[in-house]
Amino acid sequence: MSEIKFISADQAVKFVKSGDHIHFSSVASAPKILIDALCRRGDAGELKDVKIHHLHTEGEAPYTDQKYEGIFFHQAFFVGGNVRKNVQAGWADYIPIFLSETQKLYRSGVLPCDVAMVQVSTPDKHGYVSLGTSVDATLAAIECARVVIAVVNKNVPRSFGDAMIPVSMIDYFVECDSILEPAHFSTPSDIEVAIGKNCAALIEDGATLQMGIGAIPNAVLAQLGGHKNLGIHTEMFADGVLPLVHSGVINGAEKAIDNGKMVSTFLMGSQEVYDFIDDNPGVAMMDVGYTNDPYVIAKNPKVTAINSALAIDITGQVCADSLGTKFYSGVGGQIDFIYGASMSKGGKAIIAMPSATNKGLSKISNILAPGSGVVTTRNHVHYIVTEYGAVDLYGKSLQERAKLITSIAHPSAREELDKAAFERYGSHYHFLQK
Repeated sequence: MSEIKFISADQAVKFVKSGDHIHFSSVASAPKILIDALCRRGDAGELKDVKIHHLHTEGEAPYTDQKYEGIFFHQAFFVGGNVRKNVQAGWADYIPIFLSETQKLYRSGVLPCDVAMVQVSTPDKHGYVSLGTSVDATLAAIECARVVIAVVNKNVPRSFGDAMIPVSMIDYFVECDSILEPAHFSTPSDIEVAIGKNCAALIEDGATLQMGIGAIPNAVLAQLGGHKNLGIHTEMFADGVLPLVHSGVINGAEKAIDNGKMVSTFLMGSQEVYDFIDDNPGVAMMDVGYTNDPYVIAKNPKVTAINSALAIDITGQVCADSLGTKFYSGVGGQIDFIYGASMSKGGKAIIAMPSATNKGLSKISNILAPGSGVVTTRNHVHYIVTEYGAVDLYGKSLQERAKLITSIAHPSAREELDKAAFERYGSHYHFLQK
């Protein structure tokens, strides 16, 4: 293995030129020491028109602030909480894209990648480092970038799969041993626990699971202690899977591909999750073009994909990325897994959400609010779950859907929804209700 020469973060960011496109590794692996150094160059007036790309990142994102107008322009593949306010204000931006295709933006040349800034584990004796918690589109960025700068951090777990890359793929190294940014989760509410139970009732033994992050996925996982031979093929997982792995419920024994392995492309969680994947051959951290390819997903039997929504209308259109015209998150991997699960033998595609907001407004409506984005179309949707039950819309007509969706809406909204459906479909809808 050739000797690795380290430079400082301030020296490393000197390789960024005005007009460059930069990629940051995602979630817990956002290279904070390089971000801070880059912002110092911005403060000094040394750069302009630098575009920054990444998926969701944890921690602060100062480059999206108004003061960097004309210097940095954030164009991320997902709107996380740390950039949401500035995206909604127009100081930062979002590229709508299926998560599976984020890597394709770089590899196809549609989106340039001049500089990739990543975090990696310490090199092993064979000259390899690991991308740890963030493979996603980061591997593609490394392959395509003019310059690759890696923060070598002893706290980055040595994960396997596509995460393992030779040091020869990296041009410059910076040393920093800061802890990885942990994700914090709230305790599921009574409503979220009820949703978790309704989802868990749909999950069969031997199913391969995909679910996002947050209280509802954790509530679902908490209900699966009596299940057998569950597998994981997902875009991400967090702390909620660990008790099921330790108890043997999650073992991947019935997966048709990657048998016995948990497959993911990035991670969010506590230090316990990062420790879990370290040197663990039972976890494969893979390129997002693999994990989120619907045709790869569909190879496993009984794929059960559980995703969330911000709003649903009575035809089954699912808004999951925006509140009216204000972008809240992004497309992410929802369609990748909804479609993959629907093609899987015995698979189930599930959208789960509370029936109402914290302010008591119904999340189920006659029509979506103006400007709302339809992430999962009425053609893709299968199961809808709220705290009031689960309904399967697949193969159902518009009037049947309205009836089913209304049945799991908040009781305070049902009369209005029923009236709206009657006005939309006429007297036959009333007949159908009987």
